[in-house]
Amino acid sequence: MKLIGPFKQIVTLANLPLRGKLSDDQLEIFENGGILIDDGKIVEIENYDYLKYFIPSDSKECEFEFIEDVQVALPAFTDSHTHICFGGNRANDFAMRNAGKTYLEIAESGGGIWSSVQHTRNASEEELLKTTLERINFLISLGITTIEIKSGYGLDVENELKMLRIIKKAQSFTKATLIPTCLSAHLKPRDFEGSNEDYLNYILEEILPKVKEENLAKRVDIFIEKSAFQPEESKAFLLQAKEMGFEITVHADQFTPGSSKIAVEVGAKSADHLEATVDEDIQFLANSETVAVALPGASLGLGEKFTPARKILDAGGILAIASDWNPGSAPMGNLVAQASILATFEKLSTAEVLAGITFRSAFALNLTDRGILEKGKKADFITFKTDNFQNVLYHQGSLKAENVFIDGEKI
Repeated sequence: MKLIGPFKQIVTLANLPLRGKLSDDQLEIFENGGILIDDGKIVEIENYDYLKYFIPSDSKECEFEFIEDVQVALPAFTDSHTHICFGGNRANDFAMRNAGKTYLEIAESGGGIWSSVQHTRNASEEELLKTTLERINFLISLGITTIEIKSGYGLDVENELKMLRIIKKAQSFTKATLIPTCLSAHLKPRDFEGSNEDYLNYILEEILPKVKEENLAKRVDIFIEKSAFQPEESKAFLLQAKEMGFEITVHADQFTPGSSKIAVEVGAKSADHLEATVDEDIQFLANSETVAVALPGASLGLGEKFTPARKILDAGGILAIASDWNPGSAPMGNLVAQASILATFEKLSTAEVLAGITFRSAFALNLTDRGILEKGKKADFITFKTDNFQNVLYHQGSLKAENVFIDGEKI
């Protein structure tokens, strides 16, 4: 058993609803708090002196980890949408886009997703593992201890499996929780001879059985968009993947509306992006169990409008916020900065943002054991060197996590 504290504030996020809007006066905050941990789980959160009083000073069964500086504690963050296993760099895409070039012009000049596919295919396993771990460690430094990572830059059996095996191997080098997702349906690769439907069948017949056999991922994603896969063929693909036993998620409504409705209809765990979602589909989404995942990093990287987060919350939806860290449209990777900026434009309360990057984001990954500091939950939490939790978002990502705890152990 271990007692960690005292903290100036512990913001537990306990007793908050999974869906809908939140106000900051709903937040449970312990002043001068302590966190009692046993076997990686939270035993109690209370006033530090109260907890210490009931533990004999000579107790050999309890360790004490004293927090000397003034700090606040929050549940560790979850990033439920990333593409951080990739090769190469697309800085030229960013420069060209800012200079007024269109997506098609950038792709025709050798950029775009296909550029990342070529670089990832050409990268060695050692190189991909090294760079993926570097990005994982950066996310941990921000206070993110649960990270979803997609494939999708291989786009054939050999290279999709290579990516997923690297993500699985990376898990053995980090204490963060990695959640792999198979995104072989990112787009039809240029070197595939056949239609979109042929390629989706190729994924179902050649890639997913091997993913299942090697236990490389339990989740399948698809990019539904004019430039990728069309609604009806995507719906058929998702239903077949679901029949194979995979959880499903969807890249939905990034540039054109309609695919978030498909995500709900097929029972997807989440619909991610949603920048183009129209009002009638917001209500349809909000009435479902599908999590709406805002990706402000893509809006910033592409100069596009933000996900209508305020409308989704007001309609009673489940809103999560993730980074979409990828080499093309969202190269920043700083979830806290992105979420803070989204809050400014969409008028989100601090409680709504914190919920969106903790327990609501974890729920998008079908995880209910984290993102809240309460008895029985996983003891993943982070601390910031400040006397007021509001400073975390106020500084828009520049206030870095002081300590990161996973299963109650400082890493």
